[in-house]
Amino acid sequence: MSGEDAPPQVYSLENGFPYSHHPYGAQLARPDGPLLVQDFHLIESLAHFDRERVPERVVHAKGGGCRFEFELTDSLSDITFAAPYQKVGYKCPGIVRFSTVGRESGSPDTVRDPRGVSWKFYTEWGNHDWVFNNTPVFFIRDGLQFPHFIHTQKRDPQNHLSQDIDTAIFWDYLTQNLESIHQITYMFGPRGTPSSWADMSSYSGHTFKFINEKNEMTYVQIHVRPENGFKTFTAAEANKLAGESPDYNQAKLFTQLQNGERPKYNCYVQTMTPKQAEEFRYSVNDLTKIWPHKEFPLRKFGTLTLTENVTNYFEEIEQIAFSPTNTCIPGIEPSNDTVLQARLFSYPDTQRHRLGGNYQQLPVNRPRNMGCPVVSMFSSGLSSAEANIGANKCPHLLSNFQRDGPQCLYNKGSEPNYISSLPKANLKYKNLNNNDYTEKFTGLVLDEDMRKNMAKQEAERAAHEKIINGKINEYYYKSGVSEMDLEQPRALYEKVFDDETKKMLVENVVAHASLSSAPHIKVRASQYFGLLNRDLGAAIAEGLKIPYEHVDLEGYARSIGVASSA
Repeated sequence: MSGEDAPPQVYSLENGFPYSHHPYGAQLARPDGPLLVQDFHLIESLAHFDRERVPERVVHAKGGGCRFEFELTDSLSDITFAAPYQKVGYKCPGIVRFSTVGRESGSPDTVRDPRGVSWKFYTEWGNHDWVFNNTPVFFIRDGLQFPHFIHTQKRDPQNHLSQDIDTAIFWDYLTQNLESIHQITYMFGPRGTPSSWADMSSYSGHTFKFINEKNEMTYVQIHVRPENGFKTFTAAEANKLAGESPDYNQAKLFTQLQNGERPKYNCYVQTMTPKQAEEFRYSVNDLTKIWPHKEFPLRKFGTLTLTENVTNYFEEIEQIAFSPTNTCIPGIEPSNDTVLQARLFSYPDTQRHRLGGNYQQLPVNRPRNMGCPVVSMFSSGLSSAEANIGANKCPHLLSNFQRDGPQCLYNKGSEPNYISSLPKANLKYKNLNNNDYTEKFTGLVLDEDMRKNMAKQEAERAAHEKIINGKINEYYYKSGVSEMDLEQPRALYEKVFDDETKKMLVENVVAHASLSSAPHIKVRASQYFGLLNRDLGAAIAEGLKIPYEHVDLEGYARSIGVASSA
C-alpha cells in the first residue's frame, strides 16, 4: 500500500505492539537511580545493537552496488538449454555488487587492486549468479592456494600493518609463484585503478561448460563490456582520491543513478569446441590464461542496464550472497578449473558463516519461485522489469528437503522431508519444460542400470579429458610454471601496452615494491619482470635503486628454490 491507503507508522517494539513512552527514555529504579532490567525496550535495543553487524566478507569486503536489468538480445540455444538464454527479448531484474578484493570494509575503493563484479539474476526459474572480476585472468590456478594468496593481501600477522606500509609479503608471495605475472601486469597497468564502476569490464575468467539439448558440450567464457569503454585513473589520481574521498566509486555510482543515468554493458561469450580445446596451446582450465580474440571471437548475447539504487544498503548489498554454484544452472556446468572447483565450496560456506545456514531465505537471496506469501522487496522496486516479477508467473515452486535451523523463514509447511510415497505427499519433480519427472525418481535404483549409465558417461568423458588434463597438472600435484606462463603477459606488455602505459607500469611497480622492508624482495621483483622483458626488469631495478642482474627462467627458479610438485 502507498499514499493515503498506507497505515500510519507507529514506533513499536519488535513484537509489533506500539511503545507508549519516549523512544529515548528508560525505566529507572527511582529518579536519578539505576536502570531496571525489566525495561524490555532498553534490553531489546541494546541486545540488538550488540548483534547488528555480520562478519565482513573475508574477500571483497569493500564494495557497493545497485539494481540492474538483463535483456537477452541474441539466443544461445545452439550451445545451451539454460532457460534464461533461449528466447530473444527475455528480461529479468537483478542486483550487482562491485568490490575491491583484498582490502577491509573501511578501506578506500580507488586503491590498486582487481575489482570483483558479481551479478545476481532473479529469473523465473531461480537465482542465477555471475561471480566475475574486472580482469580476464587471476593470480593463481591451483585452488588450494587461494587462502594463502589472500593472506598475503591482508595485514601482517605480527604488526598488523597493511601493504600501504610494507609490501614485502605481497611481492614475496607473487615472485615465488610466477603464474601470477599475467594478472600483475594487468593490475599494475591502468586497469588496476578503474575510475568508474559503470565504465569497467568484467569477466568470468573461469571456463564453463555449456550443454545444449543434444547433450553437446561447448567451453565458454563470458565477457561484460561497458558501452563507454573501460575508464581508469592514473596512480596519482587514485591515491589522491583514496585520501580525500575513500568512497569515491560508490558515491559516483549512487549519484549517477539518482540523477537518472542508466549505464549499460554488452554481454559476450567466447566459445571453444572440445576439438579446439584439445588443440589449444593452453589448458582451458588454466585461470592465468586468456583465449585470443582472433581465434575465439566475441559473440554478443545480451545487455545489462544499471537501473536504480537499492533501498537499504545492509539489506540488499551487505546481505546479498553470490556463488559460482548459482552460475551452474541446468545447461551450464563447471569446468575442471581447480580454482573454480574450490570456489564452488568456499562461496556458499562463507555465506553460511556470515549470514547463517538459511541465508538463501533472506529476501535479497530468495528465489522468485520460492512461493512465499511475503511481498518481496523486488516486487515493487524494479519498475523496469515489473512485468517479470511475481511468484504467480514462475514455472514451478521451489521445494527440497532442507529444513529447520536458525532464521528459517519458510519451512515448507507439511511437505515431507524425503521422497515419500504416503498419500499426503504432493511433491512433484519437473524439468525446465515443466514435464513431470516424478516417476523417474521414485522406487528402487537397480545396480545393473546404474553400472550401464556410469560406463556410458565415463567412456564419453575419458578420451577428451585425457588430452585436456594433460595440459595442466591435476591429481595431487601443484601446477608447474614454464615459458608458456610468460608468453601472454609478455605479449600484453610488448604488443598491447603503448609507450605511455609501459612507463606507467614501471612507475606503479616501483612505487609499490619500494615499500618492501626486505631488500632481496626488491631484487627478485626486478628479475620477476625481467623474465617478461629484459629492459622492463632493468627499468624497475633502476627505479628501485638496485643493481639489475638478468636471469632466465631456470636461473630464476634456482635463485628462489625448486619445490616438489607432489
